Amino acid sequence: MSKVMSSSLGYPRIGENREWKKTLEEYWAGKVDEDSFLEQIENIRLDHVKKQLDQGVDLIPLGDFSLYDHVLDTAAMFGIVPDRFHYKGGKVSLDTYFEMARGAKGAAASEMTKWFNTNYHYIVPELGESVPQLVENRPLFYYKEAKEKLGIKGKPVIVGPFTFVKLSKGYYEVDYQSIVNDFVPLYAGILRELQEEGVEWVQIDEPILCASITKQEIDRFTEIYGRLKKAAPDVKIILQTYFDHLEHYKEVTAIPVDGIGMDFIYDRGENMAALKQNGFPKDKILAAGVVDGRNIWRTNLVEAHSFLSELTDYVPKDRLIIQPSSSLLHVPVTVRNEETLDKTLRNGISFADEKLQEVVLLTRALGEGIWRVQSDVDECLKSISDLHTSPNRNKPSVQDKLKGLNPLDVGRKSPFSIRMVAQSKLPLLPTTTIGSFPQTREVRRQRKKWRNGELDEGEYQRFIRAEIKRWIDIQEEIGLDVFVHGEFERTDMVEFFGEKLEGFHFTTFGWVQSYGSRCVKPPIIYGDVNFKEPMTVKETVYAQSLTDKPVKGMVTGPITILNWSFVRNDIPRYIVANQIALSLRKEIESLEDEGIWMIQVDEPALREGLPLKKERWEEYLQAAVFSFKLATSSVQNETQIHTHMCYSDFEDIIEAIRNLDADVLSIETSRSHGELINVFQENRYDKGIGLGVYDIHSPFIPDREEIISHIRRSLQVLDPKQFWINPDCGLKTRGIPETISSLKVMVEAAKHVRKELLVKRES
Repeated sequence: MSKVMSSSLGYPRIGENREWKKTLEEYWAGKVDEDSFLEQIENIRLDHVKKQLDQGVDLIPLGDFSLYDHVLDTAAMFGIVPDRFHYKGGKVSLDTYFEMARGAKGAAASEMTKWFNTNYHYIVPELGESVPQLVENRPLFYYKEAKEKLGIKGKPVIVGPFTFVKLSKGYYEVDYQSIVNDFVPLYAGILRELQEEGVEWVQIDEPILCASITKQEIDRFTEIYGRLKKAAPDVKIILQTYFDHLEHYKEVTAIPVDGIGMDFIYDRGENMAALKQNGFPKDKILAAGVVDGRNIWRTNLVEAHSFLSELTDYVPKDRLIIQPSSSLLHVPVTVRNEETLDKTLRNGISFADEKLQEVVLLTRALGEGIWRVQSDVDECLKSISDLHTSPNRNKPSVQDKLKGLNPLDVGRKSPFSIRMVAQSKLPLLPTTTIGSFPQTREVRRQRKKWRNGELDEGEYQRFIRAEIKRWIDIQEEIGLDVFVHGEFERTDMVEFFGEKLEGFHFTTFGWVQSYGSRCVKPPIIYGDVNFKEPMTVKETVYAQSLTDKPVKGMVTGPITILNWSFVRNDIPRYIVANQIALSLRKEIESLEDEGIWMIQVDEPALREGLPLKKERWEEYLQAAVFSFKLATSSVQNETQIHTHMCYSDFEDIIEAIRNLDADVLSIETSRSHGELINVFQENRYDKGIGLGVYDIHSPFIPDREEIISHIRRSLQVLDPKQFWINPDCGLKTRGIPETISSLKVMVEAAKHVRKELLVKRES
């Protein structure tokens, strides 16, 4: 390598106008056949490669694109398909691939969980039932495609064997190393075939190297990557890490590969400190992640150039690659189309395309001199300064509210044992839902007309009220014990609140992938957050007026709003969380004042915010618990606080869950019901709890006997007095007939078990 090079680690799949999402959903709906679908997808994929080429990026990733998820792609590449999908070997068909992700009749979908501490969900591979074998060399396919159709030699991207196995199910610590060993010949085969095709660079993603791993595991990395390098000596391997600093710097940088990719944004300065202390190998390339791949704020080109210049004291320019800190999967595609954004804010942010421009500018500045890009630098500095000094960002009155907050002053008036007595107004095994009901095409159409000014406020409110009444009546018919109003006025659970609080701003096209074709548009927290007026009271109180059954108020929690937003980077995150919490506290008090005595404060994103390093967990969890309690603890004993979470290794945060002091916890767990039951078998939990009894991500009606089995299994470790029956998540994305049918089955199952318990008591 004779010059500084630029690189991308991954590009958003969804397209500027979510073309990828629309194409997927048309195929799932049977509107296009497989051949047409694959042709459209190919055009989208190649367009993404061309965009990066046009930006001037030197090393363009290939194979980062996916039809659903890159971890699922890796499992399919190795023929790892659970037996329940009746896989017969060979290349995994499109139908089987999507069945693993979405489920099939009689076959539950594979578990889905968060990709490290991001809001992206991956499909968890299930090891043990299938013997891994290379059934399709995906990196080779995408390399040849780009070479033949675009005339470029790109950089194939592969999830590394250690990260893949560590993120899978079906292994135990005692045989983890041997399972990794089973994959080594398969990875070696991929690399050999790439070498035969003339591939120069390969990016192997091993972000697990930034988690808390042992020295023994690092030794195995060294051994196995030595074998991989030996299998294809002419292929230059970049061992790519991100999301934090290297756990064992000296040992990782000694692994026999050609380059090490390091995150210099989310490493808290520790990668640079280790590099200064230990140096960097003279036989390796450093791929330096200096542009933030996860947040949307513009890179300060002067600071980044200064950092890179300091880096060249330890690594020569000709052994440097400039790149984002991670894949750009986590940010929207381009700022170019955001014409409605406030100009000061718009000039202070960058999305994927703009981040690649920053990478190319920094590469040029380092290689040729910063004066070569001086006009870009001057414009960058002015934009950042304008944003930082904007009065819209800084509200002294909000900052004053947080001064003097004491954790000892935040807590419920009485312990749960007393609150439980005050709240005991429901039958055994009460049934409820998590919050949202189907958002039909008509709901979305009316909302769009209202937003576009084609429907006045009165007409829109009458429509929303009609939907609420319709679903209150449906819930009465189904026989649920605790109702919800359905959230028809809401688009996204975070966006809805952000639109009503000071300090937030919203994009028009700022979509990112959450899972599968599910895309979200995260709010931008650009300034101090402040409560303006009640946000949910009107709809909730109206719903309660239609029924004698209790209706839950529905509020998104402070940590979820924080973790699912693009958060300002000029003050600590915990300060932003507490600003949000104080605003939500006023909302919760407003609901209580109007007679709403059940309020659900959802925190599905609490677990995903855990730092990769275990030594930082306690700091994060203490801050998260404080924010939740700051929002919820001012209510009376009679008011029941619920919270909802998505399942992800709850044993890691069980103590923090207890400390939240919510009266009822509901958990998304139907795909991993047995595993979560084991957590509560080993960790006593004495408050109300609902373990989701059926999977809302599957379009199939749940089986009554299966739900009964889930409930019975749960009651082996949980007291019936504390157990709630609910789906595992909201029903927003489901159809109306399947929602009604599924809930009827759930209520029937609950009544059956309730009757069993009463018979036992009488006998």
